[in-house]
Amino acid sequence: MEVQLGQKVKDKITGFEGIVVARCEYLNGCIQYQVKPKVNEKNESSKEQWIDDQQLEVISDGILIPQNDTGGGFRSHP
Repeated sequence: MEVQLGQKVKDKITGFEGIVVARCEYLNGCIQYQVKPKVNEKNESSKEQWIDDQQLEVISDGILIPQNDTGGGFRSHP
C-alpha cells in the first residue's frame, strides 16, 4: 500500500509514530516520508524524522488538510 500525505504511520523498526507531512523521491529511486510526531504533555514538539517508505506501516487515515500553495515547506528538507 502506498503511503499518502496526512496518514498516521509507524516506523516498523523504531516504533516512531506521527503524521506524514512530506514526501521525497531521490534519483536512485529511494522514497522517504517526513513524519511529524504529536506534541508531548508539555505541548513541546519533537523533531520530525525522514523515514524510508519500506519501514512505514499505515496505522490510520490521519488527517486531511486542504492543499494551499504557500510557497515553502519545512526548514529541515533532506
